[in-house]
Amino acid sequence: MENIKTQTLGGDFVIKQTLANTVFTPEDFSEEQLMMKESVIEFVDRDIVPNRERFEQKDFDLTKKLMSKAGDLGFLGVAVPEEYNGLGMPFTSTMLVCDYISGANGSFSTAFGAHMPITLYGNEKQKQKYVSKLATGEWFGAYCLTEPGAGSDANSGKTKAVLSEDGTHYKITGQKMWITNAGFADILIVFARIEDDKNITGFIVPKDLENGITLGDEENKLGIKASSTRQVFFNETKVPLENMLAGRGDGFKIGMNALNVGRIKLAAACIEAQRRISTLAIQYATERVQFKTPIAEFGAIQYKLANMAMETYASESASYRAAFDIEEKINELLEQGVSHQEAELKGVEEFAIECSILKVSVSEKAQKCSDEGIQIFGGMGFSADAPMEMAWRDARIARIYEGTNEINRMLSIGMLLKKAFKGEVDLMNPATAVGQELMTGIPKAEISNKLFAEEKYLIENMKKVLLMITGAAVQKFGPKFEKEQQIILALSDILIEIYMAESTILRTEKNCDRFGADSQKNQIEMSQLYLFNAIENINRSGKEAIVSFAEGVHLKGMLSGMKQYSKYTNYPNIVGLRRSIASTLIEENKYPF
Repeated sequence: MENIKTQTLGGDFVIKQTLANTVFTPEDFSEEQLMMKESVIEFVDRDIVPNRERFEQKDFDLTKKLMSKAGDLGFLGVAVPEEYNGLGMPFTSTMLVCDYISGANGSFSTAFGAHMPITLYGNEKQKQKYVSKLATGEWFGAYCLTEPGAGSDANSGKTKAVLSEDGTHYKITGQKMWITNAGFADILIVFARIEDDKNITGFIVPKDLENGITLGDEENKLGIKASSTRQVFFNETKVPLENMLAGRGDGFKIGMNALNVGRIKLAAACIEAQRRISTLAIQYATERVQFKTPIAEFGAIQYKLANMAMETYASESASYRAAFDIEEKINELLEQGVSHQEAELKGVEEFAIECSILKVSVSEKAQKCSDEGIQIFGGMGFSADAPMEMAWRDARIARIYEGTNEINRMLSIGMLLKKAFKGEVDLMNPATAVGQELMTGIPKAEISNKLFAEEKYLIENMKKVLLMITGAAVQKFGPKFEKEQQIILALSDILIEIYMAESTILRTEKNCDRFGADSQKNQIEMSQLYLFNAIENINRSGKEAIVSFAEGVHLKGMLSGMKQYSKYTNYPNIVGLRRSIASTLIEENKYPF
C-alpha cells in the first residue's frame, strides 16, 4: 500500500495513497466560481425559499416559471459549450451550481436535474437545433427511459421503434412512467428497441400531442410535489431518421453514461439540503427552551448537531474531490485531441465507481440529516407547518432515482472487480500482500506525531480489510460471486466508508497545510469523528461478510486481522469531539464550515 497516486484513474484510491495537495476542496473555488455560487444562493433565497407553500400545493406552473428564470440567469447551461448558448464552465462549476440550486426545494431540484441537454450525444446538427434552446430555458427536456417493467433493468424496455415503409422515419409505440418534467417539457429523449436489437436506441422526440403522444395524470407523490411526474404514452409517434441520438443500439450506453453523470450530480444536489437543514436545526435548538434551558445545551442534541455537521462536511469533501478528478480526466483527454463531447463522456465514465459511491452515501446522509432535523424539532418537526417535514419527504426520493442505492452498491463493487479483471486496477497483488501479512503477522505500527498520521495509517488498513475480504470471497465463490448480493452489499459499505473518510481527511489536511491547523480545529475534529464512525461501520459490515462465508482457521484469521487493522494507538475522545463541534455550531448559529 506504499504506492502514491500519480495519475487520475477511477477506483484506484483502493490501492494507492492520494496526496492531500492533489485533491480539490470547496476552499479551492475560484473567484468566478464564488461569484456563481453567490448568484445561485441569491436566486434560491429570493425566488424558491419564499414559495415553499406553492411548491407543496403542486404549483407546476411555478416550477416551469422558475426554470425559465434559471435559464435566463445561465444556470441551465453551465456545462454547455459557449457555441450553443452555454457558459462552457468546468465540471466543478457544474457541480457547484447543482449543489447550491438544489438545497431549498426538492421539486425544483428534481426539475433542474432532469432537464437533459443533448450536448454529449447529439451530432452537430442536433446540437445546433436543440441544445441552444435547452441551455437558455426556452425549451425544457425530459428523459423517457423507465417503463412499468423496466426500472433498474433499463435495457429490458418494451417500447418499440418501427421503420416506416418509405424509410423516412420511425414509429414509436410504448409506455414510459415516472417521467420528470413530462407536463411542461418540449423535448423528450425516448428510448425504444428497433426490431430485435440487443440494446435500445435513443431518439429526440418533440412533444407534439397531435403526433401520437398522450400524457397520464400527474402522479400523487410522497414528496417533490411540484415536480411534474407523469406517464407518457406513444402510439406510432413519428420520429424522423435524423432524430436518432448517437447510433442504433447506443441507447443503453447513453442511459448508463447519463446515470453516471446523474449520480454524482444527485450527490451534489443533496449537499446544500444538508447545510440548510443543519442550520435550521441549530437555530431551533438555540431558541427552544425546555427545563429552563435551550435544548442546544443538552448533550443528546449536541450529539445530533455534531453528527449532522460532520456528515455534511464529508459529503462536500468527497463530492468535490471526485468532481475535480473527473474534470482533470476531461482536460487530459482534451489535450490528447479528443473531442469535447467524447472527453466529457469518457471522463465521467472513468469515475463511475466514485459516482455510485457518492450517490449512495450522500443521499443517505441527506435523509438522515432531515430525520434528525425532525427529531430536534420534536412535535413541530412532524408538522407540515415546519420545514423539516417537507425536507424529509423530498429527501426520500434521492435513494431511489438514478438507480436505487442497492443497485449502486452492487455496481460499485462489480465495476471495481471488472477493472481488476481488465488490468486497469491491480487488486490482485495488494490482496496477495495482505494475505501474506496475515500469515506472517501484522507488524506493529510505528506512527509519528504528525497530524493525521494515525488516521491515514488506519485508512490504509481499512483498504487492507476490503482487499482481504473481497479477495477471499471471490476465491470462495468464483464466477458465482455476483449472485452473493448480501456479501457484495457489505463490501460496498466498506468501500464507501473508505472513500468518504479518506476524502474528508485529505480535505482537512490540505487546508491545515495552507491555512494553519489552528484555523481548522473543528474540521480536524469532524474528520477524526467521521473516521471513528467509519471504522465502526466497516467492522460491522466486514464481520457480517466474513462469518457468512469463511470457516475454521480462515474465519478466525480474517476476524483477527480485521480487529488488528482497526485498532487505534490513541483513541480520540468521541464525546469531546462532538461537544467541541456543537459548541461552534451553537455559537455561529448555523452550519459555518
